[in-house]
Amino acid sequence: MGQQIIQVDSFTDRPFAGNPAAVCLMSGPAEEGWMQAVAREMNLSNTAFFYPDGDRYQLRWFTPRAEVELCGHATLASAHVLWQDGHLALDEAARFITKSGELVARRDGDWIEMDFPATPVQEAAAPAELSSALDVVPKFVGKSKFDYLVEIDSEQTLRALKPDFGLLAQVPSRAVIVTAASADQKYDFVSRCFAPSVGVPEDPATGSTHCALGPYWSLRLGKQSMAACQASERGGVLRVTVDGERVRLGGQAVTVLRGELVSP
Repeated sequence: MGQQIIQVDSFTDRPFAGNPAAVCLMSGPAEEGWMQAVAREMNLSNTAFFYPDGDRYQLRWFTPRAEVELCGHATLASAHVLWQDGHLALDEAARFITKSGELVARRDGDWIEMDFPATPVQEAAAPAELSSALDVVPKFVGKSKFDYLVEIDSEQTLRALKPDFGLLAQVPSRAVIVTAASADQKYDFVSRCFAPSVGVPEDPATGSTHCALGPYWSLRLGKQSMAACQASERGGVLRVTVDGERVRLGGQAVTVLRGELVSP
């Protein structure tokens, strides 16, 4: 029997929305080149590979082009599969060992809450490629551990963005986050995430970027807990709570596909 692979839509309560991730729950470690090849074959923004290690799970994430240090939606998908398929009791926490330390996910009714490290933003000069690629006048430009963050004037402008992905791929960061205050009272802020440098032109719903967006908007809005919308074509909804050097990210997930890898 081949390796089972499951596709989950994260940060949504319905199929074919949010951010799809492929999930491979393995019996033990796998060769890095094989994981990268599988991620390239799946051609989703991230594929998660994990296996049990005592009472925790070793977890790695790959885009079609590269391994990444932190990924929210594929972690959410992995935890969802552990509970859905009976690997963990519904009241047990899912604990993952990753390149970003231990990440813990817990069920909260129909939602899953993940405990992630905050990646706060420091104000920074905008690279020339960034300004040209977005063709907007930013209100703020900053840099987190992984990404550039750009605040712009409105949600309307954000939704209308048509970036030059060739130029964005030259920006020296994992991704470029563009954000604005929400025009909808249901949400505190909206964002979009562009990551062509790692093979993902636009990520539909991104957990890890909210490790920067959470602290950024918490300071501006004077709020610890916020509702966020990622305004991609598929869309995504997150709950974000800033707690010191940690950020709790809440989301829902739906399984849409189960299959088997038949190649070695």
